[in-house]
Amino acid sequence: MDIPKYTDFKEFYRYYLTQHQNPICRFLHVVGTLSAGIFILLGLICGVWMFLIFAVLCGYGFAWLGHFIFERNRPATFKQPLYSLMADFVMLKDILFDKLPNQKK
Repeated sequence: MDIPKYTDFKEFYRYYLTQHQNPICRFLHVVGTLSAGIFILLGLICGVWMFLIFAVLCGYGFAWLGHFIFERNRPATFKQPLYSLMADFVMLKDILFDKLPNQKK
């Protein structure tokens, strides 16, 4: 399935959530986003730039694992990288503050 091209973030986020209905996929996104954030902080604090590579690998690795194995769809990152990154953080916030509907496949 081809990913639509969006110019409005709100519209994209609604689509994004339809591509993240599996609870395991959402959990893997949380793990990946939080891990990436920790590695970025470590890289900045310690001055070890290799941590930034780990941040990218964790962030995308966990998320893509969730998409390819549990959602069985193509990550939106390939078509809309900036909106996808923004949506990762919005979804993380919504999950942490219990603002996301519990949708199951």
